[in-house]
Amino acid sequence: MRLIRKHFLGFVTLLIAAMGSNAYGQETNHVAPAPLFRDPITDGVADPTLIYNKDEKAWWMLYTQRRANTDAADVAYCYGTAIGIASTSDEGKTWVYRGTLDLEFEKGKNTFWAPDVVYHDGKYHMYLAYIKGVRNHWGGQAKMAHYVSTNLWDWEFLDFPTLTSEKVIDASLFKDRTGLWRMWYKDEANPAGNMLMAESSDLKTWKTNRKPIFPGKGQEGPKVFAYKGYYWLLTDEWAGMRVYRSKDLQHWEKQGRILDTKGSRPDDTPTGAHGDVIVLKDKAYVFYFTHPGRKEHRKSDNNEIGVLPYELRRSSAQVAELKFENGTLTVNRDEPFDFILSAPTD
Repeated sequence: MRLIRKHFLGFVTLLIAAMGSNAYGQETNHVAPAPLFRDPITDGVADPTLIYNKDEKAWWMLYTQRRANTDAADVAYCYGTAIGIASTSDEGKTWVYRGTLDLEFEKGKNTFWAPDVVYHDGKYHMYLAYIKGVRNHWGGQAKMAHYVSTNLWDWEFLDFPTLTSEKVIDASLFKDRTGLWRMWYKDEANPAGNMLMAESSDLKTWKTNRKPIFPGKGQEGPKVFAYKGYYWLLTDEWAGMRVYRSKDLQHWEKQGRILDTKGSRPDDTPTGAHGDVIVLKDKAYVFYFTHPGRKEHRKSDNNEIGVLPYELRRSSAQVAELKFENGTLTVNRDEPFDFILSAPTD
């Protein structure tokens, strides 16, 4: 009898797999890889942003390519970073490393962080943080750099937009219903609060306001998007992402946090950091990066010679489904979900 039961359970397991379902009874033909992507050259994916490549008809992930496999002093692995490229041609099932963007516009080895890319009037516009040179420790003057491209491969450096200071990082761009562009960013030189917003009609000249979005609160990595009748702003609090909700892009209601507890998928721990959100029809996916070797996101002690061990340096990209529940956004990063990164309709 036990033998019959054993064979029966095995048959059921095979049948479920053949039908493309999991133990939750959900479709698994489009299971998101976990991790979604690891950089095969440096093993240091951070700050991922997604953009649809209209020429290739494929999604691209651009990210800060941290030099995680380089043994050097302190946080040197976070400097001298290029912008890496990973692409998927099968709606997110598999990702392929494509190389890095050639963004140098002056001599030497320099640092590029946290890109955000939008498509406007036949061109891609990219804003990212630029720091001259490579450092061993946190520091340097980060400027917001503006590039344009017609194919996502070849980029022309335009300028450093005039914002509230010359120590700004982490742009998030969004066009409202009137056609006005807004940029949220972190101004590290503003003592009243580091999250600010600027406005532009042409993505070139920006009207700024030194009044912070959230006075006195330290955070970075903003991401603004529209979903389920609201505007949403996610910010990286270094212990998950804070959720804010708005009806007008001006006044924000503070909500709870997402991705603030560790997940059980491979590399999906401890918390989710600086990322992106893609909304496709009624689905919303949050992309983020993790430090799988750390117990806490900001817990990273150097060894006796001042070098952070490799396991604490490496970082991976992940994706989870955002859900609208009880008027706010939630994420269960362990729950299976149907992941289909289809072509955008707009």
